[in-house]
Order: sequence, then C-alpha cells, then structure tokens
Amino acid sequence: MMNMLMAIGGEVGPAASRIAVYAIGGNALSDPSRAKMGDDSNQEQALVLGKVLSDIVDLLEAGYRVVVTHGNGPQVGDLLMLEERATASEDMAQRPRTGLDSWVAATQGIIGHEIALNLDSMLQRRGRPERTAVILTRVEVAADDPAFDLPAKPVGPVLSDEAVKKEEWDIAATVIGPRRVVASPLPKMILDSAVIHTLVGQGAVVFCGGGGGIPVIRLDGQLVGIPAVIDKDRFSALLATELSADALLISTAIDSLKTAFGTSSEKTLTEISCADALDGIESGEFPSGSMGPKLSAMVMAKQNITDCEVLLCQPGDALKALRGKSGTRLV
Repeated sequence: MMNMLMAIGGEVGPAASRIAVYAIGGNALSDPSRAKMGDDSNQEQALVLGKVLSDIVDLLEAGYRVVVTHGNGPQVGDLLMLEERATASEDMAQRPRTGLDSWVAATQGIIGHEIALNLDSMLQRRGRPERTAVILTRVEVAADDPAFDLPAKPVGPVLSDEAVKKEEWDIAATVIGPRRVVASPLPKMILDSAVIHTLVGQGAVVFCGGGGGIPVIRLDGQLVGIPAVIDKDRFSALLATELSADALLISTAIDSLKTAFGTSSEKTLTEISCADALDGIESGEFPSGSMGPKLSAMVMAKQNITDCEVLLCQPGDALKALRGKSGTRLV
C-alpha cells in the first residue's frame, strides 16, 4: 500500500511536514434552511465547494499535509426522512429499517466521494502530486453517555408547521427553525486513526470522520453500531490531538467569531482566549445551538496541543486565517 501511495502521491518533502485538520460544516455543503422553501441552491453550494477546494490546495501549497473532516447533519436527516416516507407505503412496511449509524456511513461515502473527486481533478490540473483517500471512520462512544437520554443534534431540513405536528420525532427549535434532533455522544476513541496517520504520512489528502464518524459501542466484547450523530468539531479536535496537528481550522458560515451577534452591539473577535471562550459558552454568549460546540471543541484541541494553531474562519479564508488576516484565533 505504501509503495502504491508513493507512486500516485509523489514523495513528501521536508516542506510538507506540518499537518492541518480542516473541518467543513455539513450546512456549508447543504443548507437546511433552504430545503423548507424548496430553493434550488445548487449554484450557491457549488460556489462554497469551490472555496473549500481552494482552501485545501492553498494549505498544500503552504506546506501542510491536509486531513479533511465534514459534517452531515442535513444529509443524514434527508436520508432518514426518505426511508421513513418509503416505509410508510404498504409494500415497504415490512422492510427492515436501516440503522442511523449505517446512514452516517453512507453519507461519509457520498460526501467524501463528491469532494474527493472534485479535488483530484483540481490537483491534477495544478500539477500537484497528492491524491485523495476517503476513509469510512468508526468512532467509539460510551454506551452510557447522557446524550442518549437528551437528543440535541439537529439533522435534516427545517421542518414545516405541518411536519412538526405530524411526525413522531424528537424535534427542537434551532436558530434557523424547528429541526429533527438525535443523540450526539462525545467521541472517546477514533478506531481508524492508525490508518489515517499512515495515509497522511504518505502524502494523501485524507477525508475522514464524515458526520463526526460512525458511532459504535462495545457490547459483550463486540463493536456494535448505535443510533447517533457525533459532533464533527469534537471529532476534529480529537483527531487533531491524535495526529499532533499543527493547525485545526473550523470552517463555518461566518468569517469570524462575534459577540452580541445580530445586534447593534455586534463585535468581531480576531482572537479569543480559552478562558474567555469557556466563559462565553457558560454565559450563553456563544449558545449551544450555534457557536458553543465549535468553541468547546477548539478549546479542547488547544488545551491538548498548546502549540497548535486553532482557528475559526469561513470557506475560502483558510490561508488568510493562518496568516492572521481573517477569522478568529484561539490563544
């Protein structure tokens, strides 16, 4: 495998010794707020994807080996909804249901395939030696994680009033409207981290941990999939720690962290300390439905790897954020 990777990926020189973990939000790839309105946003999504690809190439050209993670909330919710509507028909009613962990695996393949295919084409056009690898990534969680008793992770589109009344789902209010929610346990261990580390070492651009990874628990000595969606930023922070990454970039819909967001007192933060970030989460300045989980994951990474550059930025600004010209840096 190593010889094959060296052949297709080219030799990795000393300049490419640094590792960057680049996390893409699932909403950046499929906006759940548009699904409710039936808005065809293909052009806008293509623009976002183009910025994501440019970020990855920019990081490679700056001398980083790149590991890409991504969310899947809108996509996995759509697949769940499609299956549930299909099984409502008489001829499909007896068909066994697909587990949520399997749908997470499916979205890892679907999203990873799409981004990797586009990136491979861009790399070839640029004459870059790297090639991509998409890894179905399993993540162990605790069977007794309290998140299983309090579903809070939004998946799928914003729901209409009719759907809220009709569907027998766990539904919660979010900043963009009511959405279905599922359990989101904390990641304990990335079972495929050794494979990821090997591929990164051989110069591949690795796509892994899609949707936060496929959640599994240990039951009577066996690994078993469990219905949940792990927070992808928490996974990314754990991955950055296990890889001893030099940079963790959380790519999201806004250009930087804001206080008093959406008000006349709104203020842009170019940097924030771990202590202030935790205080903001505790006070509700950075709520659990938006920036809270991202900041919490960023603090976790920074506390575990103090010399890691931990940044929040929008797609297209990765290199500018590393240079201190955009985004928010955690200090």
